[in-house]
Amino acid sequence: MFDLSLKLDDLSQQGLYRSRCIIDSPQGVNLNCNGKEIVNFCSNDYLGLANHPAVIEAFKKGAERYGVGSGSAHLICGHSSAHYALEEELASFTGRDRALLFSTGYMANIGTISALTGRGDTVLEDRLNHASLLDGGLSSGALFKRYAHADTAHLDRLLAKAEGNKLIVTDGVFSMDGDTAPLIGLSDLAKRHDAWLMVDDAHGFGVLGEHGGGLLEQTGLTQGDVQALVGTLGKAFGTFGAFAAGSGELIETLINTARTYIYTTALPPAMAEATRASLRILQTEHWRREKLKSLVERFRAGAAQLALPLLPSSSPIQPVLAGESGIALKVSRFLFDNGFLVSAIRPPTVPANAARLRVTFSALHEETQVDQLLDMLAKALK
Repeated sequence: MFDLSLKLDDLSQQGLYRSRCIIDSPQGVNLNCNGKEIVNFCSNDYLGLANHPAVIEAFKKGAERYGVGSGSAHLICGHSSAHYALEEELASFTGRDRALLFSTGYMANIGTISALTGRGDTVLEDRLNHASLLDGGLSSGALFKRYAHADTAHLDRLLAKAEGNKLIVTDGVFSMDGDTAPLIGLSDLAKRHDAWLMVDDAHGFGVLGEHGGGLLEQTGLTQGDVQALVGTLGKAFGTFGAFAAGSGELIETLINTARTYIYTTALPPAMAEATRASLRILQTEHWRREKLKSLVERFRAGAAQLALPLLPSSSPIQPVLAGESGIALKVSRFLFDNGFLVSAIRPPTVPANAARLRVTFSALHEETQVDQLLDMLAKALK
């Protein structure tokens, strides 16, 4: 008979027990969390679009036209003209031939990796990849290898021994450390070893690049350099869902063989319409990226003055190392009691003894809020 209480007690004693915060307000910089008014510094809504009036209006109009649910999977009767239009716009935005919508980023990653590789092939992943990428590699049936974080020399040695079709998989911006993958070096290695490169740029889209095209726009890499590109819509886009982009053959392969695409209900068409609105804002309102960059620079400069233990990151993800899970939890609770929501990130999400406060920024934060958070972090860590 299962005794789940022992497992839960063990998690609690290790400082790894997790609980949910109940939000009773729109997503944004200011939240009502568990009945408390609080400043939010842990959201992935980097550009502040989750509650944008134009995005909300597009969602409402989409619901009036298409209803709320999509009714079925894309391959049955769930693929609407809103889905088609968004896919075309995402393909243009990313500079790829075509794009394909998935219901979640998790499903996009697992579906893409499993559709491209199988028994006799090799999947090679960065050790700090997101869980969805790691699970995709493990579930593909291919030989699964992990290379040291951002270590192209280690990857080169693994590729030399790899068999079958070889797929290199990496995050663009790493979600817990905030640093970026060495994409140019990875692309060069892929070409040298006749491999494909897949990048999940979930935390880069909207934030990096002159027009918000992500790390690939910033590095100038094309479809020929990165054959499979995945992005999520619930972060800088402020909506929900995900997409894969690449050649026409890649997309047709995913439509016909990616189980997480074939066997699930399509994203609501109204959500697709909302995302089309956020995509337009993302591409035209450059001030959001500029404001975000200035806030990150202000935070890092203040953290350096206060000797806060930051990881090297220029993205809106700014991890403050705490080490032990218990310490990270105490700091997070102290911040909450003093009006700031900052999540404590603990194993297995991060390595043992690498627990941290994952501070994230939105274009809607004010400089005074950043300064107040710095003061409170310094008090908490002391």
